[in-house]
Amino acid sequence: MSLKEIEQILARQLAEYMAIPVFIVDQSGDMLFFNDSAGIILGRQYRDIDSMSASEWTTVFEPKDQEGRPLKPEELPLMIAMTQQHPEQKRLRIRGLDKVLREIDVITVPIIAHEQRYLGAAAVFWEVPK
Repeated sequence: MSLKEIEQILARQLAEYMAIPVFIVDQSGDMLFFNDSAGIILGRQYRDIDSMSASEWTTVFEPKDQEGRPLKPEELPLMIAMTQQHPEQKRLRIRGLDKVLREIDVITVPIIAHEQRYLGAAAVFWEVPK
């Protein structure tokens, strides 16, 4: 098992213990994991999804800005954290896999390990009360 794999396992384990929703992607943007709290907002639990590529998760939730305009994948906070390797924050709307439209606040960070090794990015998010 490589050091990178161990660090990704540790990031996943941390997310599993957090009550706030967390979504983690690898360095290519493919979904590594999301916790049960995230599953409530995303409309499906992680255990019910085989995998999700960056091109899939950036579109399947139909992300929109606060005015209802569709967001391009490169405008999403998690993609910005992944591609530009800096934190990003945004309020947006998504449609969960349960077809429920939700407004969420998202804060993302790149996951950078020792010696500046880039491993992916993580998003913490929550539903905005109506």
